Amino acid sequence: MATYIALSNFTEQGLRNVKDTTKRADAVKEAAKKLNVEITQIYWTLGHHDVVVVLDAPDDAAATAFALATGAAGNVRTQTLRAFSKQEMDGILRSLK
Repeated sequence: MATYIALSNFTEQGLRNVKDTTKRADAVKEAAKKLNVEITQIYWTLGHHDVVVVLDAPDDAAATAFALATGAAGNVRTQTLRAFSKQEMDGILRSLK
């Protein structure tokens, strides 16, 4: 499984219904499972982004499907980043000559 970090910002709709954000997070976790995606952490944050989600997916296609499904609900806009563990990065660095 690959790790991804989704940086999310509330839309106007998401802000109007912000009192339901933790309930929506539970629903998103369940929906992610149907796409073979596991949400490992959700943080509500201060600053440039409102929510940060850490997730594991089998590949970019599954991560993209998750991002599109989440965006289609209309409560957040996301920017998804592929994240590499130290072990993964060590493997990448070994390929450099």
